[in-house]
Amino acid sequence: MIEPGDVISHTEMCAAEDKNLQAGMHFRLHNGISVVLMSRRANAPYRDRIENEGKTLIYEGHNISRHFHPQPDKEDQPLNTPNGRPTQNGLFSKAAHAYRRTHFQPDLVRVYEKIMDGVWTFNGIFQLEDAWQEKSNGRKVWKFRLELTDTVESSTDSTRHYDIEHNRIIEHNRIIPSTVKREVWKRDKGKCVKCGSTRNLHFDHDLPYSRGG
Repeated sequence: MIEPGDVISHTEMCAAEDKNLQAGMHFRLHNGISVVLMSRRANAPYRDRIENEGKTLIYEGHNISRHFHPQPDKEDQPLNTPNGRPTQNGLFSKAAHAYRRTHFQPDLVRVYEKIMDGVWTFNGIFQLEDAWQEKSNGRKVWKFRLELTDTVESSTDSTRHYDIEHNRIIEHNRIIPSTVKREVWKRDKGKCVKCGSTRNLHFDHDLPYSRGG
């Protein structure tokens, strides 16, 4: 099972979700749990951001399909397609607003982040808690607030992993910044610093965040 912080390929990510993940938003993909793909690289098509010391993800919605408009990035991000079907923005925003009204069981979202071409990490499971529109470059885009959670999924706490060397459970309670992940990947040449392996890699703090890690 993929754990938060694991470094994986696109193929491994698709295998874990049992779907060829090309689009960035997948509402209630399996067992009612959604999946989103994020990126904070300079050339990323959408402006995702991290707040609250790595605990909050502000995820940008997606553009209308080129099937409906030749320049999707010039149009407001829609809730529905021209034929009336809800877009992923529409499905996610409806779920977020339902939670805002009732505060009852927010939707869970599995978040994967693209670090560089061919390299992804699993950032953990988040709660979908809010949705709104913002103005951006002369148009309106959707934003979704997701909060990192310790919710148990399928009887496994997916925000924890077991550190065999130190015989302890490590909490996954913050997202490591993408810039740090990229620099660590380059510095260590995509290998484990202890054994040299290029497989089953994992990003983690050597020193706990609470102590300055």
